[in-house]
Amino acid sequence: MTSPGPPVSAIDLESTALHQHHIVTRAQLLAAGITDMHMYRQTRRGRWQRVLPATYALTNGVLTDEQRRISAALYAGPEAQLTGVAALNWYGFRYCPPTDKIHLLVPHPARRASAGHAVIARALVLDPRARETELYRVCSPARAAVDAARSLRELRTVRAIVAEAVQRGFADLAALEEEVRRARRSRTALVRRALDDVLSGTRSAPEAELRECLLRSRSLPEILWNPPLRGPDGAVLPTPDGYLPEVAVAVEVDSQEYHFAPGDWRRTLDRHNELSRHGVLVLHFTPAEIRAAPDRVRRSVEDAYRSRSAAGTTADVRLAAPRSTDASPADAQPPIPEVKKGPFLYKKR
Repeated sequence: MTSPGPPVSAIDLESTALHQHHIVTRAQLLAAGITDMHMYRQTRRGRWQRVLPATYALTNGVLTDEQRRISAALYAGPEAQLTGVAALNWYGFRYCPPTDKIHLLVPHPARRASAGHAVIARALVLDPRARETELYRVCSPARAAVDAARSLRELRTVRAIVAEAVQRGFADLAALEEEVRRARRSRTALVRRALDDVLSGTRSAPEAELRECLLRSRSLPEILWNPPLRGPDGAVLPTPDGYLPEVAVAVEVDSQEYHFAPGDWRRTLDRHNELSRHGVLVLHFTPAEIRAAPDRVRRSVEDAYRSRSAAGTTADVRLAAPRSTDASPADAQPPIPEVKKGPFLYKKR
């Protein structure tokens, strides 16, 4: 990892700035022979920007996400680690809340304070699984996901982050649970609930909301979430979101996100028809319906359960051996995202 030092010469300032996406520190500029007065004049004229204390952008445009990360890391120091939502965005998580802040962990003895878009938190133990890049360190997906969840206040968002971490193979449950234990009881209530949802078998925030809705029922038995099913001949059947094996009732969450293309809608119909062909009753609910009318959703499932139970309805379906919930080994890490560099815009005047 590249730190703010060693000093650079006037000859290689341009290459250093290119390497750091036009973000440099005051120490680097001084080492290159540029005085504080010249820095002040360039900033005053709008040619440079002072983006953080003693940290400059040698451009006058809006900072890119990568420039924000680099500037925050240079400001925080060589031992700092990106974490939280900023790290999840770096990994490519799809369900992250928008933010212009860069959260970083620094060693506990450090005395660096938060400033601008750099949010500094001191940690007794840094992440030993942090990824090394050329310009900064990034916490492991498990540490970043738990740190992000601890800073959020909406259960739906936390559920989405935890579910995506597991389903897309960024982190397994063991790594996430380890990070929750490390944090103890410090703002971990939401992430503990989200982990419980994933352990039950749900794969998304809407599925977790449906599970929470149906858990309030006094008449429904335990619902299996994403259970592997097989037909009488052993053929693999579509996996429903939720399933009541006693009466062969399946519940599906139909999110608009997965139905933009005609092919997506076709696959949903095929899943429905294949399960129905084997005698399974499939009930479909949208995330909006689950949130706006949970009582109606719950009654629909209860009515289906009672009517099928009274009629003694069964199906030509059996449960297969459950698959492991862990999506990836603890030490598996996704590749480092590629970051493109823009043109060099600095000219000394």
